[in-house]
Amino acid sequence: MFSGYRDLQVFRRAYGLALDVFEVSKAFPRDERFSLTDQVRRSSRSVAANLAEGYRKRRYPNMMLMRFTDADAEATETQVWLSFARDFGYLRQVQTEGLLSRYDELGRMIGAILKDPSRFGAGT
Repeated sequence: MFSGYRDLQVFRRAYGLALDVFEVSKAFPRDERFSLTDQVRRSSRSVAANLAEGYRKRRYPNMMLMRFTDADAEATETQVWLSFARDFGYLRQVQTEGLLSRYDELGRMIGAILKDPSRFGAGT
């Protein structure tokens, strides 16, 4: 079993992706600082935060599922912001494809948890 949310592979991936999004967003134009840059950073960080919160609420399966569902939604939101960044010319196509692909994989991982939350300690 897991001793904490940091042991979850899905959390580690989400956290790593948030760090990568932060790095690529450093190159966004200054006039996007309080708009696109802020949005993509917040949504990417929120994925990991919701996964951690959900894991801590695993004794209450509905609350856990709600947080993990929120994490999935935030991952999708991040993909939208990354697509905007690509279409605005702030990210290269290959950068964007790599990040979007990794977020797709993260979504599949979250989906597996949502299908069988008992594997992750829900209700214990």
